Amino acid sequence: MKVIAAVSRHSRTVPELEQVDLEDPRPDEVLVRMVATGICHTDINAHNGRGVPVPHPIVLGHEGAGVVEAVGAGVTRLVPGDHVVLSGNSCGVCTRCLDARPTYCREAMRVAFGGARLDGSSPISQAGDRVAAMFFGQSSFATYALAPARSAVLLSKDVPLHLMGPLGCGVITGAGSVLEALRLRPGQSIAVFGTGGVGLAAVMAARLAGARRIVAVDMNRPRLELATELGATDTMPGGAGAEQALRDIEPEGFDLAYVTADVPSVYATATTCLGVEGTLGYVVAPAGEWTPDTGFLLAGGRRLQGIIGGSANPHVLIPQLVDYWRAGRFPFDRMIEGFPFSDFAHAWTETGSGRVIKAVLRMPES
Repeated sequence: MKVIAAVSRHSRTVPELEQVDLEDPRPDEVLVRMVATGICHTDINAHNGRGVPVPHPIVLGHEGAGVVEAVGAGVTRLVPGDHVVLSGNSCGVCTRCLDARPTYCREAMRVAFGGARLDGSSPISQAGDRVAAMFFGQSSFATYALAPARSAVLLSKDVPLHLMGPLGCGVITGAGSVLEALRLRPGQSIAVFGTGGVGLAAVMAARLAGARRIVAVDMNRPRLELATELGATDTMPGGAGAEQALRDIEPEGFDLAYVTADVPSVYATATTCLGVEGTLGYVVAPAGEWTPDTGFLLAGGRRLQGIIGGSANPHVLIPQLVDYWRAGRFPFDRMIEGFPFSDFAHAWTETGSGRVIKAVLRMPES
């Protein structure tokens, strides 16, 4: 079928909307009419070649929400008309997948960034030429997307789909990191470094979990103001004075620190703010040399923990977050700014500049 997709090419500063051909779903896949999809900095880095290498041309996008249009012959859990959020892909058969920990799938890198199905095929082409696809198992920068049925999370039909896409990546990463990976307990303290979509989701989750102290650290004042509204008990600018300011707030150190930035100096500050048996969780590696005094850090029972996808099972956590949102306890929609799909370039540049926390592209009505 013919669909409109944002095609990423090395020669362009921004992916451009083009017509491409999309295959019918295979037995284990679903065809989803996209209603909306978020833009994540992972998309921008993949396009620019700054993140994990991906083949080009490629259709990116991995925070999609939509309506199931058709299902493959082997799909029994979903039917046409179902409303879904698309989460990350996984092989479904490795030990981690069978243990309901799909973000640590043994094939995670290949199914997310390989630009193809596990068998090497791509469902997207253009004038007979292959276009890489299946980015995070979905390539949702398109009016329709194919995805493995196991990565489609079923939602109630009364939930506004145009808000739900970011739950599939940025929101579940931040919230899951706090609730599932770090397992914050009531009364604990946490310092969150970076107040983009992932960091703000972590702030909201920390409030949900009953944190005693939630400190948000960033150089962006409007985002810090929003962090306060979403649950942060304290905010502060990053930079040279942050270490002392954090010690003043928690003289014995924080139970947890969570880093969403890739700046080495941020990692140093996050390390030094930990108390005994504290844990530093992070979602991206430092972009440059970071050489902590690991002997001092680990001698106090402290830990460094890399986190992928919030260590969460999307089929469990996403519906829970929706329920919290319904109850007014997890207002992630306050981070969202909507853009028509036709205004893709504007949404892309606003996200890249940091002026918008979470841009969500709304597809034209069919």
